[in-house]
Amino acid sequence: MAGGNLSVVLHAKGDLRLENRPIPEPGPNEVLLQMHSVGICGSDVHYWQNGRIGDFVLTKPMVLGHEAAGRVMKVGSEVKHLKVGDRVAIEPGVPREMDELFKNGRYNLSPTIFFCATPPDDGNLCQYYKHSANFCYKLPDNVTFEEGALIEPLSVGIHACRRAGVTLGTTVLICGAGPIGLVCLLVAKAMGASQVVITDLAPERLTMAKDLGADFQLTVKRGDAPQQLAESVEEKLGAQPHVTIECSGVESSIQTAIYATRPGGVVTLVGLGAEMASIPLIHAAVREVDIRGVFRYCNTWPMAVAMLASGKVNVKPLVTHRFPLEQAVQAFETTRQGLGIKVMLKCDQNDQKP
Repeated sequence: MAGGNLSVVLHAKGDLRLENRPIPEPGPNEVLLQMHSVGICGSDVHYWQNGRIGDFVLTKPMVLGHEAAGRVMKVGSEVKHLKVGDRVAIEPGVPREMDELFKNGRYNLSPTIFFCATPPDDGNLCQYYKHSANFCYKLPDNVTFEEGALIEPLSVGIHACRRAGVTLGTTVLICGAGPIGLVCLLVAKAMGASQVVITDLAPERLTMAKDLGADFQLTVKRGDAPQQLAESVEEKLGAQPHVTIECSGVESSIQTAIYATRPGGVVTLVGLGAEMASIPLIHAAVREVDIRGVFRYCNTWPMAVAMLASGKVNVKPLVTHRFPLEQAVQAFETTRQGLGIKVMLKCDQNDQKP
């Protein structure tokens, strides 16, 4: 561990730098990790381009990255379930206090939660990173580091499908075929959804969705009327879907979700767009369509690890680009341009394998 700790640090809006930071020392309940694979998320790019997301505002330099897996290098004195050399996936949200939300199992909603790469908390796009051992999960031998890193976006899909009530025989509409829409597709299918229709502006993303198991793909054009799109969904499925998972955050797409979902169904809002949106609320109310929010995830890592280890879910095709940590700025630019699906940064110079 000689030398520094190369880290990807956002100093201000548009100011992304590679710099050496000290190697941290783990506390009693923490582990020090040598990072291996870290995915770039849309939120990382959003902070880089805008310096904020909603009420989370960058006020001091922050290490980016929260989709991550690595190897245990040091173990805190109180840690019992991990040892040096263990390969782990990192859950980036760690509750700071045992409040009522924590006790109810909904710790993701705790207002004081630590979360990697959300101001003011540093992320893990670096060579060495310390994290709460209780939020590091051992990877089975047949699950790669990259799959471990992809558990973070996969967890969004698990949480969204749980919130929506996806089960055996459910029909599902997914709005948006970006990385999150695609993991929602994978999870919905694994949870027993009988038919899934997915929408997007980009034909190449819909091609990927088809390869990953989508039953129907619907190309959306800017300016399409939401009610007409809803009718197109019904035509493809033969009936309105039980569940719609909205992954774009775009106002017109939320409108489509409400119009498309059958009476008594559920719309889950995963994509985050503008703070205010004009939606056909009465149309939802009189048909008893439930609108449910989704904020990150909770209690998902064990299920995700099991899904990957069993082969029930295959996230490997999602990784379309790989860069060494030293080329982080180029990797971020690739993501910003919307090239491919998931860009993965490789943080271990001696191990660039998946």
